[in-house]
Amino acid sequence: MVMMPTPASRRRSVVAELEGALLRGADTFPYFMLVAFEASGLLRFAALLAVWPLLRLLELLGRGRLALRLAAFVATAGVPRAEVEAVARAVLPKFLADDVDAAAWAAFGGCEGRRVVVTRMPRVMVEPFAREHLGAHEVVGCELEYSRLRRSTGIVRGGGKEAMADRVRALFADGGWPDLGLGRSEMAHSFLPYCKEQLQPPFTAGDVMNAPPFRPVIFHDGRLVCRPTPFMSLVILVWLPLGVLLAFVRIGVGITVPIWSIPRIAPIFGGAVIMHGRAPPHVGAGNNTPDGSPSGVLFVCTHRTLMDPVVLATVLGRRVAAVTYSISRLSEILSPIPTVRLTRDRDVDAAHMRAELSRGDVAVCPEGTTCREPFLLRFSALFAELSDRIVPVAMNYRVGLFHPTTARGWKAMDPIFFFMNPRPVYEVTFLNQLPAEATCAAGKSPVDVANHVQRILAATLGFECTSLTRKDKYRVLAGNDGIFNAKPPPAAEPAWQRRVREVLGFLLH
Repeated sequence: MVMMPTPASRRRSVVAELEGALLRGADTFPYFMLVAFEASGLLRFAALLAVWPLLRLLELLGRGRLALRLAAFVATAGVPRAEVEAVARAVLPKFLADDVDAAAWAAFGGCEGRRVVVTRMPRVMVEPFAREHLGAHEVVGCELEYSRLRRSTGIVRGGGKEAMADRVRALFADGGWPDLGLGRSEMAHSFLPYCKEQLQPPFTAGDVMNAPPFRPVIFHDGRLVCRPTPFMSLVILVWLPLGVLLAFVRIGVGITVPIWSIPRIAPIFGGAVIMHGRAPPHVGAGNNTPDGSPSGVLFVCTHRTLMDPVVLATVLGRRVAAVTYSISRLSEILSPIPTVRLTRDRDVDAAHMRAELSRGDVAVCPEGTTCREPFLLRFSALFAELSDRIVPVAMNYRVGLFHPTTARGWKAMDPIFFFMNPRPVYEVTFLNQLPAEATCAAGKSPVDVANHVQRILAATLGFECTSLTRKDKYRVLAGNDGIFNAKPPPAAEPAWQRRVREVLGFLLH
């Protein structure tokens, strides 16, 4: 029996089904496809898609549990445990968050006591999202088994509805029955009778306005833009051969034609470069700043992809040097503009950037790393100390199939994935040069200047400013500080292992 809802403030504990309740959709197939693609690769992705008709048949015959076990086996068998956990931490939360039902979240998040999420998927796939973004204290689901070599066997244990109900009851053994239960599936019916109040989809939106804020996904990884449903997965597989060919054609044309012509010919190859605002005139290396030192224009850009400085140079139609902390050797070779690799030593990097400004225009991305979501990371204040000719530039892009950035994968593939999209679009918005009274020349501190530039760029793009940094991003996505040439402590690993890592790092990055 479904009981009448009570105010959220009176609810102390809650247990909720994930698929079909907290999430609008009940289909788990796209999440297994994401694990297959991101943790293993294209062949496993294609293999799981080939199995989909059998999975669908099993579901229609009422063997949904067997279908899930088969999907888990094909997606994870032989995959290192670390890879499965990395995908669950860095890739899946974005897709799960996009499917959260607002009314269900209002009921779940409004409970101030113990919050439990029950899922049909392996717990390892759901737990990072449930704890970090739903605020769950416990996650109940089947367990993925691993071999002694820390690789997945593909076998899941403990996914029966009786076992799930027993674990839910055990969690509330000391505090009585849960105050609220959310769900509608056969699995949910195994624990809903033990809840004092039951809510089933579709949920009413009465408490949505009073719901606690949902913690957004700011950092996420993975190459796929769209949820890999069976149809979209087939589209991706069919497009890939043509996309690879198109990417190499686009790159080949881009590095051979004059840079000023790229925005004009981009539509011929399916792309577009859109400019807003007025680009500043070329200063030239022979012009002087008020203190007599030669200086070009310092373009301060939001950092969306590796292509930001290149696109800026194509729009300007002139040489612009790009300063960067870590790009691959392949990207440096393919870049049609000069690149300056920085060291993260503040004094050394400042000297390099001043030298480059004396030769002409320079583009800098003070966030230090890319961010896909509508947020701006904290701006480093170093650029404000280097020049008073500061022009903020709001960069953004639109793609349909593949993300052109990665934290865990091969960065050398970033421009290739960008050009593999059917219609990659870049937008460049030039803001007015900072007035003298808004720069360090007027006595402003570098931090104040950096924060001011961050705010006006965020307002232009409709983004939100944050104090998050490059380290924050890489700690979430890759488990490191994002510094690839950092030397470990002498006792952290054997010398031969350190040497192998350095060689691989040189080749790949």
